[in-house]
Amino acid sequence: MDRQELAAFLRSRRERITPADVGLPAGPRRRTPGLRREEAAQLAFISTEYYTRLEQARGPRPSREVLAGLARALRLSDAERDHLHHLAGAPPGPPPGPSREVRQSILDLLHRLPQAAAIVTSATYEVIAWNDLAAALMEDFSAVPRRDRNLVRRVFLGPHPQGRRLYGVSDADAFARTSAQHLRAVAARYPDDPEVAELVRELLAGSEEFTRLWVSHDVSVEPTLCKTFQHPLVGPVTVNCDVLDITDRDQRVVIYTAAPGSPSEEALRLLSVVGTQRMDVTREFEGGFHRLDDST
Repeated sequence: MDRQELAAFLRSRRERITPADVGLPAGPRRRTPGLRREEAAQLAFISTEYYTRLEQARGPRPSREVLAGLARALRLSDAERDHLHHLAGAPPGPPPGPSREVRQSILDLLHRLPQAAAIVTSATYEVIAWNDLAAALMEDFSAVPRRDRNLVRRVFLGPHPQGRRLYGVSDADAFARTSAQHLRAVAARYPDDPEVAELVRELLAGSEEFTRLWVSHDVSVEPTLCKTFQHPLVGPVTVNCDVLDITDRDQRVVIYTAAPGSPSEEALRLLSVVGTQRMDVTREFEGGFHRLDDST
C-alpha cells in the first residue's frame, strides 16, 4: 500500500468534483475546491474520520468494499478505479457494476455517422452517449436527468407522452420482454452493484408487466432488425437496427439507418436539419455527439 500516493490521488479526485455533480448545494461559504471530506465520506458510506486519515496518509489498508465505495463517490473511471486498487495494495477484480465510460473512439464513431441515428447503451440500457440525429429521432437526452435516460425504466414506467410507448417505436412490447430478460442476466453479472439492484426493485414495485417477465427467469433474447418510430413531427420512420457489442465495457452501439431512397431516409434528413428545435428545448449544443453528464 502506497499511503502517500493514495492520499494524493484521493484528494485530487475529490477536489475535481463539484457539489452539483452529486446533487449537493454549493452553499455561500464553501471555500474547499470540489467536495468536502465529510461529503466524500458520506457518499462512500464510511466515517469522516476514516476518510480524513486516508487523505492524511495515516489510514489502514482499505477493504475492497471501501474501495468500491470510494470509486463510486469520486466518480472514478475504470482506469482510475484500477489505479486506486493498486495504490491500496489490492489488485482490482472485475468491475462491481456496469461501465458508463465510453471510449473516445466510440464517441468519434457517433460523430462520423451524420446520416444515421446512433446511441451507446450500458448493460442496464442507460443511454450514455448519442449523436445529434438520435436526439432528434428519440429525444434530447441532454435535457433529461440521468435516470430518465434508462430505456428499460422508460418502457415499463414511462413517461408515455400521447400514449406513445418508448418514442412510439413499433417493437416496444418486444423490447420490454427482451430488456427484462437481459436485465436478469445483468443482475447476475453484477450482483453487488447497488444501482442495478435499485433499478430491479423499482421496476418490480412499479410494473406488473415487468414482474411477470422477471419471475419467468427467461434470459434468451432475440434481436430486432427493423423497427418503426412514430415521430411527432415527420410521422413514421422505419429504420434498420444494427447493434455492435463493446465486450470489454459491456456496452452496445445501436445504429439506426433508413433504406436508401425511402421516405424514411428523407425523414431522417429532415430531422438532421430540424434537430431538437421542434421540442420545448432552447438549448444549443456544439459538436456532433454528446456524452452523459452525471450532474443532471
